Amino acid sequence: MSNRSILIEEFNNTDLDKNLKWFSPPEKWKVNNEESKLIIMTDNQTDFWQKTHYGFQADNGHFLYYELNSDFRLITKVKSKPKNRYDQAGLMVRFSKDTWLKTSVEYIPDGNNKLGVVVTNNGFSDWSSQEFIESQTSLFYRITRKGNNFYVDYSLDGISWRQIRMANLFEETQSIKVGIYACSPQGEGYEAEFDFIKIENINNDTKVY
Repeated sequence: MSNRSILIEEFNNTDLDKNLKWFSPPEKWKVNNEESKLIIMTDNQTDFWQKTHYGFQADNGHFLYYELNSDFRLITKVKSKPKNRYDQAGLMVRFSKDTWLKTSVEYIPDGNNKLGVVVTNNGFSDWSSQEFIESQTSLFYRITRKGNNFYVDYSLDGISWRQIRMANLFEETQSIKVGIYACSPQGEGYEAEFDFIKIENINNDTKVY
């Protein structure tokens, strides 16, 4: 039994799907409908992070989301053109500023980039990461929700997936926001090109790794 699509936005039109909404929209973004891409140019000092280790809180990254209250699978492909340390773009799921998850590659100009997942529960963030030495600037990301469990994967080709993280998120609210995000904690002018946003209903046969 195949999964049923809830949303497929391939950026073929200048207007975004009416069900997609911005949290902290960037000053500069555009839809290139000739190439079917959404291009986000990040604002300076934008990030998502809560309390742990660094001693600061940030909740002003750019997040384009769809709201739902069921299990799902969320997929995108993003091409990065980083300029500044920690430039990042990928997927995010969010109950509130205290409960959310994001996944991306963070740019490290003087070392290896970091592929990872930030999980925030009860207002505290943790970051699981690994060095990412692949030469590709384009990556596929996928988040699958089953109940309160979230499974995070990445892929180089959109076919073969590798798991990065399993995590638990929970809030009393039933509604969750899911979509793509980009931010630049230490600069501006980073460009992230998204090819699509796909959200699917899942069933009991949907595989997680």
